[in-house]
Amino acid sequence: MKHSGRARKAAFKIILFTLVAVIVLWGLSALAAASAAVITTIAFVIFPFLFVVWLLFAIFTLYFFRDPNPRVPADKNAILSPAHGKVDVIDTTTEPKFMGGECQRISVFLSVIDIHVQNAPVSGQVVFFEYTEGEFMNAMKSECALHNENALLGFEATEPPGVKMAIRVIAGVLARRIVPYVKAGDVVQKGERIGLVQFGSRADIYLPLNTKIKIKLGDHVVGGETIIATFE
Repeated sequence: MKHSGRARKAAFKIILFTLVAVIVLWGLSALAAASAAVITTIAFVIFPFLFVVWLLFAIFTLYFFRDPNPRVPADKNAILSPAHGKVDVIDTTTEPKFMGGECQRISVFLSVIDIHVQNAPVSGQVVFFEYTEGEFMNAMKSECALHNENALLGFEATEPPGVKMAIRVIAGVLARRIVPYVKAGDVVQKGERIGLVQFGSRADIYLPLNTKIKIKLGDHVVGGETIIATFE
């Protein structure tokens, strides 16, 4: 599947960077202690501790960046969750930039133990993309969409043709980087990987008013698999 393995590559980059940092820190300590036996002993005591901390971080990073292949359902009218997490908002709101006014919203909170790869909710074309810099409020607060750094992607579906929907990927306190895999003009297949958010975030899904919601508050959804709504 397209973009498979990109999350794991990001994990290895972070692990390698932190390993280099640990080695440099230990090396500086040893260098500074070259003329002091006591400090040298302390440096060699500190290094195993630093290595254990790094090893735990590396294991967590590999777990965090896991990226299983989704089992995409065959229903042509289905809208899939783009994110893995807990549904904590289902309401009606206004999204003027792409939806052009009032629409339904489903908001999914991604904790640090959820998968953070984003998947295409429909088959179609990315016809709108806007990245907005901002704050890094706690993503548990639904109002963070108004203030936090985020990326808004607008889709025009091919099944049924011409129907519009959008998702807004929102950074959180720990999530300081949104990595989109797609851009305006790209054609995507339902369930395809479209981006990655690093370390905790939120995803808002904007749907037409006549869309039929299939999930409820408190449900845990799986990106690229869970049917959250259907086009009517």
